[in-house]
Amino acid sequence: MKRGKGRKKIKRGIYILPSIFTSLSLFCGFYSITESLSGDFIHASWALIIAALFDAADGRIARLTRSVSKFGEHYDSLVDMISFGAAPAILVYTWVLQPFGRWGWLAAFLYIICVALRLARFNLQTSSSENKYFQGLPSPPAAVMLAATVILFSSFHFDEALMVVIPVITAVLALIMVSNLRYYSFKDVDFRKRRPFNVLVALILLLILFLAEPEILLFAGAALYVLSGPVTFLLKLRKKKLQKEILEESEQY
Repeated sequence: MKRGKGRKKIKRGIYILPSIFTSLSLFCGFYSITESLSGDFIHASWALIIAALFDAADGRIARLTRSVSKFGEHYDSLVDMISFGAAPAILVYTWVLQPFGRWGWLAAFLYIICVALRLARFNLQTSSSENKYFQGLPSPPAAVMLAATVILFSSFHFDEALMVVIPVITAVLALIMVSNLRYYSFKDVDFRKRRPFNVLVALILLLILFLAEPEILLFAGAALYVLSGPVTFLLKLRKKKLQKEILEESEQY
């Protein structure tokens, strides 16, 4: 019997294409940090949004090309910790949280640690890559929500009194990330399939609206996704309550 026979052969090498997109997400996250430290919060925010696009692309490319690997999953998590954990926390802290003193940096730290906890939980869910729903708000949309808030407030020059809501938004996003709320993952959306003509028209209209008012549409889109988790949870509670009431009424008769 040959030595080592029967042992599982270790696969060497990595899949280049999805790793390139993951690396581009890391580049954008690091660039966002440098821009935040330089005081250019608009550029820092857009860098986070582009990082989220690259993050969404790498997973889809890996699935389409059948190049999903353990290396890719771990690399993606490490990049997410920087691009969607440290980078948005530094952005929101340098932008508006710093004057709040201890409460400011505690809110930023809460955000970072919740991203770390969420990623750790996600990595333990071995079947999560095939699920239609995420458990808790994913870190990329949370980062996009913060970035969209920075862009909206900076573009429209809201009153400084409204800045008091930023620590609250940061803390709420952090807690939702480690919650059990379900969020649609869009992993089952297949762009290769034929779609109704109206879908194309709707997408074109959304593109026109985005080009006309990118700050408003971006913030609205991010907010709708963030709120979709709590709204779905409340609707399910209401449905269960109605079903219970109907069952109790039927038992009485």
